Amino acid sequence: MAALQYLLWLTTRPYLRPERAAALLEQFGSAEAAYFADPSEYDLLGLPGGLKNALRDKNLDRTEQILADCDRQGIWLLTCQDAAYPERLLQIGDYPLVLYGRGRQFRFDEELAIGMVGARKCTPYGQAMAGRLGLELARAGALVVSGIAQGIDTASLRGALQGGGQVVSVLGNGVDVVYPAQNQWLYEDVAAAGALISEFPPGTGVEGWHFPVRNRIISGLSLGVVAVEASEERSGTLVTARRALDQSRDVFAVPGPADAPMSAGTNSLISKGEAKLVRSARDILAEYEARFPHKLHGSVPLTREEAAQRLSAAPDAAREPEAAPAEEAAQGLPAAPRSALDAMGDEQREIFWLLSEHTLVPDEIVGRTEIPARRVNTALTLLQAGGYIKELPGKRFTAAVRFAED
Repeated sequence: MAALQYLLWLTTRPYLRPERAAALLEQFGSAEAAYFADPSEYDLLGLPGGLKNALRDKNLDRTEQILADCDRQGIWLLTCQDAAYPERLLQIGDYPLVLYGRGRQFRFDEELAIGMVGARKCTPYGQAMAGRLGLELARAGALVVSGIAQGIDTASLRGALQGGGQVVSVLGNGVDVVYPAQNQWLYEDVAAAGALISEFPPGTGVEGWHFPVRNRIISGLSLGVVAVEASEERSGTLVTARRALDQSRDVFAVPGPADAPMSAGTNSLISKGEAKLVRSARDILAEYEARFPHKLHGSVPLTREEAAQRLSAAPDAAREPEAAPAEEAAQGLPAAPRSALDAMGDEQREIFWLLSEHTLVPDEIVGRTEIPARRVNTALTLLQAGGYIKELPGKRFTAAVRFAED
């Protein structure tokens, strides 16, 4: 228990990036040695001032609170010093020192784990392809690893669950924090059929920088990563794909129409030879059949129609919040001058258009726009003050005006 306490102490130091955490562990030999090191030793390492001060803070109250939270909520912990810790993760330079989880503990080194990533604002084509690939991979015996965001993540997990397979979601927040809120049902299903995993302690909320950091674990746990849709060079999907390449993982990509914005990134990966073109799960599974004969089983391929029928039975329509207001209701809203819309900032405008189609709580807006929570709250305050949106019971927001098209 003492070793675990010191690892938790180390991983909860402010200003400590994952790569530096792993380096400090190697530098001192153990988290306990880092804890009891003379403060002057920190000066010799060239650490930033804020991190040095954090390392000099020896208070273990936070550590004890984390352990109590895990015990109370049935959350398991796995450290990089445990025998069950995946060797695949230890191969990456910035491996997480501690993992928290709900659900099963997998022997990842024995699993044909395939990561699936893609755009939150995906097209119907991307959603259908992600669902079908997840379904086919699961039916064949692969373990699908993804996030749990709206869009491709959700479609991939739904498909795998419909295929009766095992799934793992790597989160950018604590495993006890549901984000986005409308995926409550998916959290429950993933925890029941597989596992929710995070390097962040219980209770950790959502921060924008958590997700790029989280993505290295998705690729690190996987043998290969499939990019389903990505719009541009700066997209998180492409960052994850290139991180997978850096980790010597296989990369696959689903092609799309040459002029489709949401396929620009995946088409680029294929054209540059950075990813293998994928049209079905067979294109992925063929790479691993010789290595995992005991895991893969020859399931009868589904036709496109059969796959669509299976996926249409997924529970999102019945369990996600209703979209509102309806188009005809929106038409009854008072009209506002177009100049007011043009005067809005980009984030305010994006949030307004979202709320003109849906009634959402702030967490759902963050999930659909990827705008940090702090800026979402600021934009909501400004939009409400201008009379452009209104708050409904349950801290839900919707449009209060409409803007005429040009």
